[in-house]
Amino acid sequence: MKLAPHLHRLGNDVVACYLIDTDEGITLIDAGLPGHWHDLQEELRSLGKSADDIRGLVLTHGDADHLGFAERLRREHGVPVYIHAADAVRARTGEKPKTAIGPMKIGAALGFFWYSLRKNALRTPHVQEVVEVADGDVLDLPGHPVIVSMPGHSPGSVAVHVPLADAVFVGDALTTRHVLTGRTGPQPAPFTDDPDESRASLERLAQLPASWVLPGHGAPSHTSAAQVAEAVRQAGA
Repeated sequence: MKLAPHLHRLGNDVVACYLIDTDEGITLIDAGLPGHWHDLQEELRSLGKSADDIRGLVLTHGDADHLGFAERLRREHGVPVYIHAADAVRARTGEKPKTAIGPMKIGAALGFFWYSLRKNALRTPHVQEVVEVADGDVLDLPGHPVIVSMPGHSPGSVAVHVPLADAVFVGDALTTRHVLTGRTGPQPAPFTDDPDESRASLERLAQLPASWVLPGHGAPSHTSAAQVAEAVRQAGA
């Protein structure tokens, strides 16, 4: 689904990933669930392009519901997969600490798990080879994405700022639809390793000049990054 010039979303408000389309090729941000491979193919066809036009995939962090089709894309098409060094092991092995589940509403939680099953979440492969990145890196990919470290949800959680699209992709640094309660609007994401560190990272988001804030779960927010960051702070207070 096209959101704005250069900017497309794959998936829905339950789980989403993103595509940046430029004359130089395509950059993907996150890879959703394995079943989103078909969504990717449909979006590429609508653009008159193919997986061979994808120059790179940038992961906001290493959790399974963002790895989706990453390994397939890397293995079958040679697309490099970029991730912050602090989450590289998580993406390659799935190793992560246990976190408190927190509040839950049965209907919303079952909806999330049912959608995940439909999109083959139980068959998510780890990424065998990754390119490690660090805070401040400007990647040599279409749109020149900038890595902004936002630890908290995971040690290597990042925002990806793409000025060409006037957008910042935040992964699970925040959410606009809580997958376990169904609550909508900007708020802290569940399954966060270090909630205090995640709240502190919002200050970095607030400084980014972008009018699209795009989470891995929930509706895109077409407002300033500073306003979204403040809304998350208030929701978590």
